[in-house]
Amino acid sequence: MEVFHGMINSINNVTSYILVALLIGIGLYLTFRSRFVQVRMFPEMFKAITEKKTKKGEVSAFQAFSISAASRVGAANISGVAIAITTGGPGAIFWMWVIAAIGMATGFIESMLAQVYKVRKNGQFRGGPAYYIEQALGQRWLGIVFAVLIAITFGLVFNSLQANTIAGAMENAFEFNPLIVGIVIALASGIVIFGGIRSISLFSGIVVPVMAVLYLAVVGYVVVVNIEAVPAVFSLIVGNAFGFQEATVGIFVGLLIGAQRGLFSNEAGMGSVPNAAATADVSHPVKQGLVQSLGVFFDTMIICSATAFVILLTDVYTTFDEDLGGVQLTQDSLSILVGDWAVPFIAIAIFFFAFSSIIGNYYYGETNFAFIKEGTIWLQFYRFAVMAMVVFGSMAAIELVWDMADVFMAFTAIINLIVILLIGKISFAVINDYTTQRKQGKDPVFKSKNIPGLKKTDTWDD
Repeated sequence: MEVFHGMINSINNVTSYILVALLIGIGLYLTFRSRFVQVRMFPEMFKAITEKKTKKGEVSAFQAFSISAASRVGAANISGVAIAITTGGPGAIFWMWVIAAIGMATGFIESMLAQVYKVRKNGQFRGGPAYYIEQALGQRWLGIVFAVLIAITFGLVFNSLQANTIAGAMENAFEFNPLIVGIVIALASGIVIFGGIRSISLFSGIVVPVMAVLYLAVVGYVVVVNIEAVPAVFSLIVGNAFGFQEATVGIFVGLLIGAQRGLFSNEAGMGSVPNAAATADVSHPVKQGLVQSLGVFFDTMIICSATAFVILLTDVYTTFDEDLGGVQLTQDSLSILVGDWAVPFIAIAIFFFAFSSIIGNYYYGETNFAFIKEGTIWLQFYRFAVMAMVVFGSMAAIELVWDMADVFMAFTAIINLIVILLIGKISFAVINDYTTQRKQGKDPVFKSKNIPGLKKTDTWDD
């Protein structure tokens, strides 16, 4: 296992630099070419998320948002933020914010493209990078490669990490055996994932909003009670990010860690969220782009920031042993601020956060299996493999599961970012189509024939 971990770590040392360069470079390009869509259309995002579906039985804009949020809002929001602080310093949070601000444009473009090139299979919409790679670039082989990567990255690797975080929190709070926790999570996951997309969207639409509100209520209370210390926390984050503080670990290290943890949290550019975005029944692709861009903001700027403030309101992180895992740091920090009940509270919160991520991650694997071959028997094996990796993750070393996650997410992000750069011309034309209709006072309705050069979009040909 040590040899395997060493190999993964060596690969991570290379891919992490490529990933950060592409995230920032392509993200800035999309931001400028879309005329800062994440800023100028920010108010429109809240309207788009409430749009009603037009056909009975379809997935609504909010349900698609919930599926993506189920994957986004997980271990990274509690454990990942803590790890970012212990390994990259408080300044890593600043770079998480930067990556999220840029990533809102990237998330917008990739989700909008998923809507443009979505297809209908077995009575429901499917889509994502594998689909727009095949249809826009005509490279099915690359679409299959990406589909396999997503299925492995999310259904297997990321889910082992989510289970690891749950097991660590439960062991710290209740002294539960990690193996038993893993088995329980695997069985519970199986009940939901064998129910299909309707079951997943229903589960996500209920659990994600409830757990997010409860968690934010507690950490929001902490921030309000300690409001006089908030300016000092901001100063610590910014000062550490630019090396103005003695405790800094270096601007580049903070940027690297912040970018990795930020990407794992909000998934902007990774090519995962478009799989959920494509399922929504909307009148124009831009609307789902807006919804998923809001998801990036909600995940990083709100939930991750809340966790960071809880940790930085205490000095526990300065002496914390990072080998113990990130979730324990969040538990210990919150317990100092509100009392010992915070430890089991965080354990329960992380259970729902991470468990919903397991469900959302599985769906990304399922929809990509459908791209390769609909109804294949391998999907059933994949479901059991997901459950097996949950059990494995609950017992694995925390460093191994995080390093595996970093490597695999880098591969998916690198491919997806290059692809959306290549077909960016289509995305900018679709945005212009939407804004033109808006200026005319219309509720935008998309017709593929209005976009020059757009082909193979049968869903929008009517």
